[in-house]
Amino acid sequence: MDVAMSRYEVIEPKRDTLYFRVGSHGLISFHGRNYNIKKRMSSEQRNELMRDADFLRVGSDCYVNLNKISTIADDYLYFGDQGAGCKRLPVSKRKQQIIRQLLRERSSRPLPL
Repeated sequence: MDVAMSRYEVIEPKRDTLYFRVGSHGLISFHGRNYNIKKRMSSEQRNELMRDADFLRVGSDCYVNLNKISTIADDYLYFGDQGAGCKRLPVSKRKQQIIRQLLRERSSRPLPL
């Protein structure tokens, strides 16, 4: 049990997190493929994470990892296949447009050498 807990305590938001929600008193709820973890962060850490270009605010307290979105359909963002076990997040039509535009811009940029 301790091995599993220590593994999740060291999550890397850009690499591991599909989306996160900001709670009160510095509590952040990270949502990954197979986990939901609440972690307390300092205000500096929280602000840095919320300003990160890889994350986009889609709700008052919710930020999605743009690199982890697989599909946008039926007013949902899908993370992985659209099957039964897939994580999904409801999103407004306006946010869908913004996300599609950002993803197009990211795919058209040349990769750094």
